[in-house]
Amino acid sequence: MAVQRVFIVEDDLKIAELLAETLRKYHYQVETAKDFDQIIEEFEAFDPHLILLDINLPSYDGYYWCRQLRQQSTCPILFISARSGEMDQVFALENGGDDFITKPFHYEIVLAKIRSHLRRAYGEYAPKQEERSVKVGRIILYMERMELHVKAEVIPLQKKECTIMELLLSNYPKVVSREQLLEELWDDQAFVDENTLNVNMTRVRKKLADYNVKSTIETVRGAGYRLLLHEEEA
Repeated sequence: MAVQRVFIVEDDLKIAELLAETLRKYHYQVETAKDFDQIIEEFEAFDPHLILLDINLPSYDGYYWCRQLRQQSTCPILFISARSGEMDQVFALENGGDDFITKPFHYEIVLAKIRSHLRRAYGEYAPKQEERSVKVGRIILYMERMELHVKAEVIPLQKKECTIMELLLSNYPKVVSREQLLEELWDDQAFVDENTLNVNMTRVRKKLADYNVKSTIETVRGAGYRLLLHEEEA
């Protein structure tokens, strides 16, 4: 594959820069977190293949950010922490992490673990499965790639955008209820603000418009949403 991207979320600037410098020597593209209240936004902008994540961070800890990141991506997340207790490692794995590296660490070990997880996720050890897709007219959604193909246009999607489009396409031309969308998008609906679904739907509509997709998402008052397929894309 092309140059692989690693996102480092570590508030110790010295450790973060040493890690970044080491990884760049081995031809990885690296970004370090700049604003620890904007981890998701920085993640989405960089779109990494793998994340190195500390536990002790400003505002929210690494467990919290791991849960948030897992709503966006299935990329490998490796915790790096000075905490060495068994429960710290258990919490890391139970909150969505793939591995745990204890500080102080040898850079050779970090590199070996990164290579191993990248091979397992994307390379020679990645499971060979038939790719899932759903097609309506000239619109095709590839779920594993998180790409929407509309005629010759290829539109990259975030995880929630992909889930929304999968539900709309799979149920076309029927209405998808707000309850069904909430259930698929969030594990615990009790903590989801009513406006959150509206915000996510607005993002999907904007992305379709940005790529000149003529098909639209209609709001059906009191029921939910449905895809309206334009004749040029039917």
